[in-house]
Amino acid sequence: MSKLIGSWSFYKRTLMIAVPIMVQNLITNFVALIDNIMVGQVGTEQMTGVAIINQVLFVFNLAVFGAVSGSGIFSAQFFGKGDREGVRHTMRFKLITAFLICLVGIGVFLFAGDALINMYLKGEDAGLDVSLTFKCAKDYLAIMLIGLVPFALENVYSGTLREGGIATVPMYAGIVAVITNTCLNALLIFGIGPFPVMGVRGAAIATVISRFVQSGIVVFWTHKNRNTLIYPKSLYRSMFVPKELVKRITIKGLIPLTANECLWSLGIATLAACYSVRGVDVVAGQNISSTVVNLFNVLFIAFGSGVSVVIGQLLGANELEEAKDAAPKLITFSTLLCVVVGAVMAVCAPLFPMMYNTTDNVRELATAFIIVSAIWMPAHGMLHATYFTLRSGGKTVITFFFDCGFSWAVSVPLAYCLASFTTLGIIPIYFIVQSAEIVKCVIGAVLIKKGVWLSNIVK
Repeated sequence: MSKLIGSWSFYKRTLMIAVPIMVQNLITNFVALIDNIMVGQVGTEQMTGVAIINQVLFVFNLAVFGAVSGSGIFSAQFFGKGDREGVRHTMRFKLITAFLICLVGIGVFLFAGDALINMYLKGEDAGLDVSLTFKCAKDYLAIMLIGLVPFALENVYSGTLREGGIATVPMYAGIVAVITNTCLNALLIFGIGPFPVMGVRGAAIATVISRFVQSGIVVFWTHKNRNTLIYPKSLYRSMFVPKELVKRITIKGLIPLTANECLWSLGIATLAACYSVRGVDVVAGQNISSTVVNLFNVLFIAFGSGVSVVIGQLLGANELEEAKDAAPKLITFSTLLCVVVGAVMAVCAPLFPMMYNTTDNVRELATAFIIVSAIWMPAHGMLHATYFTLRSGGKTVITFFFDCGFSWAVSVPLAYCLASFTTLGIIPIYFIVQSAEIVKCVIGAVLIKKGVWLSNIVK
C-alpha cells in the first residue's frame, strides 16, 4: 500500500496546483450549467442548437489545448530546470501555433458550418422544430467565432503560468469571467431592463465578452509582473524560436498532441452523432447530462493538470526515482477521488434535469446518461492521471494511440454498429461503449509500471 498511498505532505504539492484549477473549472462549469438552464428556459430547440455548436467548438477548443499542452510539457521541464529563456521560446511557439489554429478554425466554421450542424439533425424529431434548431445553432456560431482568438490567447498565458506553479491568477481571471458571463446572460437572454430579448444570440455575446475579460486579466497580470517572472520580458521583441527547439517541440509535442486532441475530440463529436441517429431528443438529453457531468469531472481533470506539472518538473530536474515513486500514488488518489465523486453524482442525477424546461423523455434520458457516467467515473479518473503522467515524460506517440487511437479503433465503431444495426436502447448502448474504457485502464497500468515515461526531454 505504501507504493500506492502517500502522505498528506506528498499530495500537498500537487493539490497546490490542482485546487485553484478545480475552483476555476468548478465555477466555470457551474455557470455553464446555469447558462444551459437559462437557454433551456427559452426552449428545447434553442438549447439543442447551442449544444450542437458547443459540440462542434469542442474540437477547436481541444485543438488549441493540444497545441498549448504539447509545448507545455517542455515548459514544465524548463521550469524544473530553471531555464527561463527556454520557457520564453516555448511560449512564443505556443502563440504562433495557437494563432494558426484560430485561422484554420474560423475558416472551417465559416465555410462548413451548415454541414457540421446538419450532422446532428438526424433521426426522429420527437416534436422538435428542426429548422428552428438549425437557425438557433447558426446564429450562435456566428457570434461565437469572435471569441476564438481571446480563448486561444488565454490558454497560452494561463497554461504557462500553471506550468510554472502559478495557478491562482488564472483562477481569479476565470472567476471574474464567469461572473461577467452569468450577469450578461441574464440581461441579454431574457432582455432584463433596457436590454432587448436576444435568446441564443445574447448567450453567445455574453460568452464572447467574458472571454475577452478573462484573457485581458491574465495577459495584463503576466506582463505587469515580468520582472518577477522574467520570461515575459522581451517576449514580443521578436518571435524567434531556436530551430532545434522548434523541431523537438513539433516532433515530440505539437504534432502528436494536437493530432491526439483533434482526433479525440472529433471522436467524441462523432460518438454524439452516432447516438443522435436515435433522435434529436437524445442530443438534448446528452446536452443536459454532459453539462452536469462536466461539473463533477472538474475534480479529476484539474488533478490531472497538477499531476502533469509535478511529474514534469521532477523529470526536468532529473529526479527520475522521485517521479517513479510519485506517479502510482497520484493515479491511485485520482481513482479514489472519483469513486466518491461518482457516488455523489449518481445520487444527484435525477435532480438536475428537473431544472430544464423540456420534455419528460429528455429529462429521463439525461438522468440515465448521468448515472451511467457516474458508474464509470473512477475509470476515467485513473485514465486521466495516467495520460498526463505518460505525456509529462514526452511519450506523446504512446498517448496518441492510448487516447484517440483507442477512440477511433474501438469506441466509435462500437457506438456506430450498436446504434445503426441493433435494436438496443440508447442507454444500454451508451453503457457498453463506456465499459470499453476498462481495456484502456489495464493498458495504462502496464505502461506506468514499466516506466516507459521516465524521460528528461530538456537536457
